[in-house]
Amino acid sequence: MRRGLPELVVAVLLAVLLSSYVLFTRQVVRDLRAEGKRTTEMYARVYRGQIDTTETASTQALLDLSKSIREQGVSLIVTDRTGKPGPSANIPADVAGDDTRLRAFAHELDLENPPVVDSLVGEIHYGNPPIIRWLRIIPALQALSAFVLLLAAVYIVRTRGNAERERVWAGMARESAHQLGTPLSSLSGWIELLEERGTDAGTQSALDQMRTDLVRLDRVAHRFERIGREPRRDTVDVAELVDRLGNYFRQRVPTLKHAVSIDILAPDEPFTVLGDAVLLEWSLEVLVKNAVDALAGRSGRIALATVHRPEGGARITVSDDGPGIPREVRGRIFDPGFSTKKAGWGIGLSLARRIVEENHGGTLRLLPTDRGATFEIILP
Repeated sequence: MRRGLPELVVAVLLAVLLSSYVLFTRQVVRDLRAEGKRTTEMYARVYRGQIDTTETASTQALLDLSKSIREQGVSLIVTDRTGKPGPSANIPADVAGDDTRLRAFAHELDLENPPVVDSLVGEIHYGNPPIIRWLRIIPALQALSAFVLLLAAVYIVRTRGNAERERVWAGMARESAHQLGTPLSSLSGWIELLEERGTDAGTQSALDQMRTDLVRLDRVAHRFERIGREPRRDTVDVAELVDRLGNYFRQRVPTLKHAVSIDILAPDEPFTVLGDAVLLEWSLEVLVKNAVDALAGRSGRIALATVHRPEGGARITVSDDGPGIPREVRGRIFDPGFSTKKAGWGIGLSLARRIVEENHGGTLRLLPTDRGATFEIILP
């Protein structure tokens, strides 16, 4: 999420909420003023009819009152004592002139307000002024907007807190990588000194493995330097990466008692994707290390396979023939902090998925299998 976007959304919602409140309040004030004016004019017309001595004064006053009532916008239907509709005002055009529809509409008005009963006229069915409808709708919308704003504020506080913690952890990770640089350089110098003095074949083989581990430690240190930075889009040879990682683990898995074999199935020719080689290797290492742990204390086989995808990109699978993952926890294995190991931290698979999906736009999932566990990485 871009920096500042949540605050911008909240600011826009707040501005809309306040603007709607101001506009609605002004409209209510205008309607109430118009209603007061109409009431005053009605009173003046009644008073004028009382003091006017001409023959048509009373009739004209009643006509004026009827006009003022229609201008209020209130729906009215008068029915006699038998329920037959009579005079009406402010009713829908498709209702006027049809007694059946007028009776139905009168019943709808009764749901809003009880009719006024007059012994001479009958029943007067009336609805609510338009302002009443807005008084019901607008406050509900404003309350809903306020609730959304509250949720947005809580979300911003939480995400900003999480982001701050992530920045702290990223800073600590980069500082750790920086601190590792000095002892790694020192170890490299000691290995070079031993090689210059000359050694037998066995010692040289051990030094070669030490240098391989040293190179790997240096690569691991660089991983932590990438945390919290923008993802890189370099050209990565997927076949070479899988082959290098598989060969590294081949030298370090049991080969005598409870032997573990690692098979690598990759094209001979190189093929590439865009991404961060260091982070992609990290995610693959998590999967291979989990497979090795699953085979601890038993013999087994781990297979690393990578193939071209017809639509472009690569498909990488890491599978083992170990005990597999219980069905009841398969939906939780990618959750941060969840682990099936007694001494596990529960961040490996979560980290691997984040690298694949957020940094590379791919997918990482556990495939359904009858035996063992198979993880699939799709890279675009």
